Amino acid sequence: MSIEEFLGKMVKIEIDRPLGSSHPKHGFVYPVNYGFVPGTKAADGEEIDAYLLGEDKPVKEYLGKCIAIIHRLNDDDDKLVIIPQDLGNIPDEEIRSKTDFQEKYFKSVIVRE
Repeated sequence: MSIEEFLGKMVKIEIDRPLGSSHPKHGFVYPVNYGFVPGTKAADGEEIDAYLLGEDKPVKEYLGKCIAIIHRLNDDDDKLVIIPQDLGNIPDEEIRSKTDFQEKYFKSVIVRE
């Protein structure tokens, strides 16, 4: 399954970096829940990573809608953007501002359906 096939679908993710937790190596605090799609494999050999936007409390797992992919142009680690099903849509600028804590170190484009 290619990462683009997640667009527009409901996706279950596990959160291994909950909102408010610190990165174990780099020390920054996660302003959003961050996790992965179990049982998948990304281009970097790890599971496909995902940002969960629109959820204001730490969670362990989540079933949400994939509205976008952050496609990194200078790295092999694209990210899904997951939101609550009833949230509607959010603009690219909001995706950028909420993921900038980590994505500012990479060149990327936001891919939509």
